[in-house]
Amino acid sequence: MRVAIVGGGITGLATAALLAGDGHAVELFESRDDLGGRAGSWAADGFRFDTGPSWFLMPEVFEHFYRLLGTSTRSQLDLVRLDPGYRVFFESGADPIDLGGDRELSLEMFEAIEPGSRDRMERYLASARETYRLAIDHFLYDDFSSLSGLLRSPVLRRAHRLVRLLGQPLASYAAGTVRDPRLQQVLGYPAVFLGTSPYRAPSMYHLMSHLDLEDGVYYPMGGFAAVVDGVARLAQERGAVLRTGTPVSRITVSGGVATGVEVADGVGGTRHVPADVVVSTADLHHTEQRLLAPEHRTRSEAAWQRVDPGPSAVLAMLGVRGTLPNLPHHTLAFTTDWRANFGAIEAGRVPEPASVYVCRPSATDPDVAPEGHENLFVLVPVPADTGIGHGGIGGAGDPEVERIADAAIADVAAWTGETDLAERVVLRRTVGPADFAEDLGSWRGSALGPAHTLRQSAFLRGRVDNPKVRGLLHAGATTIPGIGIPMCLISAELVLKRMRGYRAPGRLPEPASVGLPTPVAAGGATA
Repeated sequence: MRVAIVGGGITGLATAALLAGDGHAVELFESRDDLGGRAGSWAADGFRFDTGPSWFLMPEVFEHFYRLLGTSTRSQLDLVRLDPGYRVFFESGADPIDLGGDRELSLEMFEAIEPGSRDRMERYLASARETYRLAIDHFLYDDFSSLSGLLRSPVLRRAHRLVRLLGQPLASYAAGTVRDPRLQQVLGYPAVFLGTSPYRAPSMYHLMSHLDLEDGVYYPMGGFAAVVDGVARLAQERGAVLRTGTPVSRITVSGGVATGVEVADGVGGTRHVPADVVVSTADLHHTEQRLLAPEHRTRSEAAWQRVDPGPSAVLAMLGVRGTLPNLPHHTLAFTTDWRANFGAIEAGRVPEPASVYVCRPSATDPDVAPEGHENLFVLVPVPADTGIGHGGIGGAGDPEVERIADAAIADVAAWTGETDLAERVVLRRTVGPADFAEDLGSWRGSALGPAHTLRQSAFLRGRVDNPKVRGLLHAGATTIPGIGIPMCLISAELVLKRMRGYRAPGRLPEPASVGLPTPVAAGGATA
């Protein structure tokens, strides 16, 4: 079949690879000059930055995706396991905590900070591991076009417990496990990966603690640009045509059936590309409100106003002279009053002070910064409000974006002891909510996609098929299963399943047996 894919982010590329590998004639259209979407990259003056995702979690999802294409993680990526997985600093000045993906070390750390917590944490991690397994086996690879997956015996046996986990906030579940506020934050912060707060995320998502406290945090050498480039290469090797600098202006529909897309022709006009199937990996709001005629939209703009877009972010990409020994590859800096921090974002205000995430990939990868320099990526969660403005290079962004970045850099310097950080910055680029909206078509400038609240998770999230237009499928972070690169790879597989007419829950059978990856400690040999 002729397939037109809208969007060259990781979901579009993964979908192109899978569908082209299945024998379809695939043509992908990306409006920007570069592929990757939210998982993009930017380079200047010898520095190279990932502009989006930086935590490599759920390696088994990557492995399964590669196996569907007849290859493996080992063949595609130079994967390194980080040690520590990440470090947490606290506004209070309490000693920082190092965490890794080793269960025993995680339990020892919790016991050292809160004597008597080990037994409770063993139960918490056992529950996280079981819930993660249940999600992988029964929920994440299901498009919920049928409820059969919810009626399987492993799910029914745990139905009472699952209902409790869905109804209890993650913050409450964490507080029932450990009393120390710092440890509660360690258990609650994964909600941010889901575009929400621990006070609003269902405690079902405590499964994330299995990933960072037991399963491990990894880094693909070359950054996520290496992941994007590799998936694009796999798509092209299977015959997919990838067109950059070619925005889609309209999805064409006739008689309730998608017939193709209209794209820029490069000389100021448009041309029609016929297709039997259109897969839009653009944000669902952009697809509905910009690419479809009003009669083909499934919800009004007013209905969209009731959707929680999740937070946006101010990003600062910094080239820094000298070394930063107090910062490992991943750093989280938490404010003391977390409820106020998240409450400000939900109320549409920039929190002051704000919790901050810092990535220093140069701690692991020497190729992301010139010799004698460091590469820092700073992320500050802020409201999804394009009025906060655009970023810029060298401090040339809108005043509020630059002010937020300055405050974050000052806080990181103070909390981590790198007191001269601002004076050592030799390259600076900021990104604001208006950039997410303008460059990525992200609704209200959301950085990740709709929040994973109870009403916006699993089968209550965006659907794969369009109920008003036959032959139009949706994929990406705004649809099921949700936010994050592993979820986007699964989303691409859900499209493949739909194209094959395969409605059963669970993963598709892998076509061949290939070797599992063998990640190594940071600084070790190629995995």
